[in-house]
Amino acid sequence: MATPTLTPSSQTSTAVLPSAGEFGTDTNGAGNLSHYPLGVYADTSSDLYDVNFITGAADQVSYAFKKLGGDILDIELKVGNVYASYEEATLEYSYIVNIHQSKNILHSSLGATTGTFDSDGQRTDSLSGSNVETKYPKFKLGYAKQVMDQTSTEVGIGGTQKIYSASFALEQSVQDYDLQAIIYSASIDGSNDGAFFTGSVGKNRINIRRVYYKTPHAMWRFYGYYGGMNSVGNLSTYGMYADDSTFEVIPPWQNKLQAMAYEDAIYTRNSHYSYEIKNNKLTVYPIPTSVSPSNMWVEFTAYEDIWDDQADRKSGVDGVNNMNTLPLANIPYKNINSIGKQWIRRFALSLAKETLGQVRSKFGQIPIPGNNVNLNGDKLISEAREEQKMLREELQKVLDEMTYEKITELQKNITKNTLETAQNYPYFIYQG
Repeated sequence: MATPTLTPSSQTSTAVLPSAGEFGTDTNGAGNLSHYPLGVYADTSSDLYDVNFITGAADQVSYAFKKLGGDILDIELKVGNVYASYEEATLEYSYIVNIHQSKNILHSSLGATTGTFDSDGQRTDSLSGSNVETKYPKFKLGYAKQVMDQTSTEVGIGGTQKIYSASFALEQSVQDYDLQAIIYSASIDGSNDGAFFTGSVGKNRINIRRVYYKTPHAMWRFYGYYGGMNSVGNLSTYGMYADDSTFEVIPPWQNKLQAMAYEDAIYTRNSHYSYEIKNNKLTVYPIPTSVSPSNMWVEFTAYEDIWDDQADRKSGVDGVNNMNTLPLANIPYKNINSIGKQWIRRFALSLAKETLGQVRSKFGQIPIPGNNVNLNGDKLISEAREEQKMLREELQKVLDEMTYEKITELQKNITKNTLETAQNYPYFIYQG
């Protein structure tokens, strides 16, 4: 039996891929929006519309025709299948690159302004700085700084959480005081310094940080911060220095030890009063026998909802919270260089091959005069998916070596090696 002669001319299929694509907007033209499932780069009304994308999609037809053997055997695809593959490949490239960028900037972006997106993944808001996905961000300590801001308040070295103060009147023979009720009442009507935290406390639990009272002004000279023993390094006189004061010349470490000892004494015992707090109820020891001092003061922090932003400032709560809310849209086609465009061509070819495999796998073989021809649909699908996996891994591997962390490490090594190399060069001797 003679071997049948096969030609590119279609004998069994009404759909055969032509040898080249068309640029126009006609039925087979790459400019026809109906060929693109999403139309991200082909829709003239889109911000990402790019005539060069249309050209690239048309050129992809010739590329696929040659790579799939269209001049030897029929390729049962339409130009629309190739155009759609080219669009998907471009979006896939943008997806992988944006994930890479997310790894780079998420730590600095938490709490920053997020965006709103349409069904194509394009931003519809007016976020300052268009095309965020192509911009180099300003870096901050980010998450570590936000954690530090909260913990700093607790240890008394700054922070962003507001610290309020309020006073309450001591009553003779009254030992227990419900601070929660006192501060809540003040926060409603603004009394007893409540104007500072009106509406900020409510019935939420408060955290008492400090309890103190103020002495009469006449005593501040001897027991306050600006007077008292050894205030100017004087170790032999008492009180503020006079004409006969002796000034000791001492090393700085001794001054530091004096300051630490004095501060420790203040917080250890300068008052005969003490207290304990249980469930925001303060018990004063000993029981007041006279109304002196007349008022006690407390410093406290109010409960802050972790999901609410600060009313008087942006605290970064209402913003980016993970990779999903980063304001990264699809990368504009014009900003993809030759490296990216070659990856797109290869990936689009693989997608077209998979589609061809799906078409051919519907029939295991087709009859021809005197024989049957076995189709390779399953093999094409397997090869295409393996190629797509390889291409994704290839791109991800390259990008992983280009994270900002890796770049700084590389620069460190370059600097180190440069210095070591420079040490081997003799220093010039200049005569003048």
